[in-house]
Amino acid sequence: MDLRSLRYFIAVADECHIGRAANRLHMTQPPLSRAIRQLENELGVLLFERTPKGVTLTPAGKVLYDETGPLLGRADRIRRRVTAAAATAPLTVGTLADAAEQVSGRLVSLFRARYPHVHVTIHESDLGDPTAGLRAGLVDVAITRTPFDETGINTHVLRSVPVGVVIRDDDPVAGHASVSSTDLADRRWVRLPDGTDPVWTAYWTGSGDNDASPVLRTIQECLQAVLWNGTSALAPMDQPLPAGLVVVPLSDRPPTDLVVAWPRTTARNPLVRGFIRVTESCWYT
Repeated sequence: MDLRSLRYFIAVADECHIGRAANRLHMTQPPLSRAIRQLENELGVLLFERTPKGVTLTPAGKVLYDETGPLLGRADRIRRRVTAAAATAPLTVGTLADAAEQVSGRLVSLFRARYPHVHVTIHESDLGDPTAGLRAGLVDVAITRTPFDETGINTHVLRSVPVGVVIRDDDPVAGHASVSSTDLADRRWVRLPDGTDPVWTAYWTGSGDNDASPVLRTIQECLQAVLWNGTSALAPMDQPLPAGLVVVPLSDRPPTDLVVAWPRTTARNPLVRGFIRVTESCWYT
């Protein structure tokens, strides 16, 4: 039995309902149900009686409930004493342009609840550094997008997003269901900074005339170049757009992955591992 499974058990017992317990735990019902069944299988007993209205504790479940409360209380006290003894630990998180908004909301609350002693610094990189500071050694872990040269870097995919071409809403192909790279061959594209990762550059820029375009470093600069100058740019299909722009799916380009990434040399760092676990749980529950 691990502490997480026991916390799940307590939530279900308190709420007498899988759905309400899932809401309390900020997760969906299927993984919670699986965790409870796994706990029952591990113990070899039925912990809950299932009814159309919810669940109730069996005699074995009542015993586990009475024993688990003090156990979790002691575990929480141990965690607080250990983190207090560790004082404040630093963690620098890199984000890339539009991925910066991913480091917010639920991810922040979950990480702060688990690691209240950690001082987090956010380093936001522009489009010239798809590793968001990892390659330069500026950050410990990053949330960014693929593809880029992953030499010396580990990644874990959080979500895959189709890619499209961003154009003005009066563009001749604006109403198309999709377009291919061939359809866009004669267009002028945004230009990324010189020296940018060639894997990243080849994916996010077209094969047309880029040399005459000014160097752009941010998502907003790219969008404004499309809006004002009719330049073309690629973006994830879920990219928020200003009025006057649309995104048309690009049929022959694979999706981009939103990933959590970290240097292979820091794989044993407990804070990095903790951030990765919290990030994964944020996207998968």
